[in-house]
Amino acid sequence: MMRKHLVFFVFCLLVFLLTGGAAFAENVCFECHDKNNFQNKVVHKPVSSGKCTQCHNPHVARYDGLLRVQEGRLCFSCHMEKEAALQKGYVHDPVAQGSCTVCHDPHASAGKSLIPAELSLSCFRCHEKLPQQQQYTYTHDPYLKGECIACHSPHNSDRPLLLSMEEDDLCLSCHKKQNLAVRHKNYPGEIRQCMTCHNPHGSERPFLVRNVLHKPYEEGCKTCHGKGKIETATCLECHEAVGTEMRSTHNHLTRQTGNSCINCHSPHAGDDRGHLRGPLKTICSSCHQVSINAFKKSPFKHPNIENCVDCHEPHASSNLAFLKGDGVEVCSKCHKAQGAFSHPIGPNVLDPRTGQVMTCVTCHKPMGTDYPYHLVKDKEKGLCLLCHRTY
Repeated sequence: MMRKHLVFFVFCLLVFLLTGGAAFAENVCFECHDKNNFQNKVVHKPVSSGKCTQCHNPHVARYDGLLRVQEGRLCFSCHMEKEAALQKGYVHDPVAQGSCTVCHDPHASAGKSLIPAELSLSCFRCHEKLPQQQQYTYTHDPYLKGECIACHSPHNSDRPLLLSMEEDDLCLSCHKKQNLAVRHKNYPGEIRQCMTCHNPHGSERPFLVRNVLHKPYEEGCKTCHGKGKIETATCLECHEAVGTEMRSTHNHLTRQTGNSCINCHSPHAGDDRGHLRGPLKTICSSCHQVSINAFKKSPFKHPNIENCVDCHEPHASSNLAFLKGDGVEVCSKCHKAQGAFSHPIGPNVLDPRTGQVMTCVTCHKPMGTDYPYHLVKDKEKGLCLLCHRTY
């Protein structure tokens, strides 16, 4: 008798697994969960098939929502072809973090690909510093309509700002060259790099011209263009202090091929007095993408890591890695108590491995590590053994 019950139980279990728990979902899950909340124009296939247990464990799980595995891994277990493709180039943070449900509803949605009908509402949840459409006096039409993916790739891109095409090609996909020529009379050369003058979202100025004009540009093009070829020296005629900074040991040498002031700054107009060509994180990643990607998935990293200039000088520094002070000074600006009771650090304490001065960054890597407090090794033993060998 016992054997018959066991066989029957195994048979039922196999039926449950082979059917994906469809009957279970229909008869049990929806006793508590209102089925109407899982219906819309587009329904996720496991949901429409009643296979709730394909994603959820009905009893207990290690992850929120009783998910069988971590969110990103769970999605890619079906969408395998996308996992490698979506990790190339500039990767949207939710994608890099495996947080697919930031944009996609895992059950049902009014929009295709299980995204909300008004995608911009999802975008603004993260990009909260972006002004709402109605806050601009003049608003770019795609932005006004909430059509973010008209210009941006939502997962990843080979271009900064996740642009779906090169900047000039993107603008010219809507704005015809002949019409632009009429608006830009006497423009010296081919019209390109539109965003050096125009904000692609909106502005208080007509034609989306950025709000803060560079003083020479406001005075007239000849202020700079009337002096022959524009080089770094042209910028430094006004920005002498930056020229002095550039004589530091570590600097963004503008004499290097392809490196110049306008890599980071717009020579015409900007959204603030610094005339930056975009968000700071985007500007830095345009050159340092490999380094940023290396740490992006680190479970422990310094908060506000995207604010690079909190710790690094933007132009030059005599400290390693452009730090705003040595490896102690830059940290103690915020961590004021450190150094008073920590491991000995400072000029009288040398790292036995390198002979260099022990500082905070000897043991901590603020960009990101696998260990709490951004330690380079685990604090129980591995960290100490880097210097204090037991043999």
